[in-house]
Amino acid sequence: MGHIRLHRVFFIAILAVLLAATAVLVQSCSISYKFNGASIDYTKIKTVQIDNFPIRSAYVWAPMQSIFQNKLSDIYASQTKLRQVKRGGDIVLAGEITGFDQFNKGIASDGYSSLVQLKMTVNVRYTNNSNHDQDFEKTFSATADYDATQQLVDVQEELVTQMVKDITEQIFNSTVANW
Repeated sequence: MGHIRLHRVFFIAILAVLLAATAVLVQSCSISYKFNGASIDYTKIKTVQIDNFPIRSAYVWAPMQSIFQNKLSDIYASQTKLRQVKRGGDIVLAGEITGFDQFNKGIASDGYSSLVQLKMTVNVRYTNNSNHDQDFEKTFSATADYDATQQLVDVQEELVTQMVKDITEQIFNSTVANW
């Protein structure tokens, strides 16, 4: 009986060593990757100023401006430690929504549109007051498709939200993520 107990203790000890070794091996071989989206020198850049982006396109859907403005502010608030200010920001984002257009993308066999593409375009002026070499003015755009049998008013909010998410990520990546 003592012999069996000794084997059991030995087996448990070996199992514990193997588990510990496996845990160490897994931990040492795993890649620790933390991505918050931003590569900012917080010793130089502490604030972000996000000006209003008015709509300057021929076609206007009024809620688009506030959806865009809120999402742009949210992405900097959630993915950086920058404090948002109304004036005198270390980095400044300014611009306007310059396009909100529809295009026929697909034609059905009957000659009518089967697919419509909605496109949103935003012009951005980025100023980095600690390094003006990084300043730029760029246009960002995104598209979303919808079935031509649907009315734009029925899908507009969902599609605008989707395009705004895409554009604000593009802006974020171009300004502070250095992509």
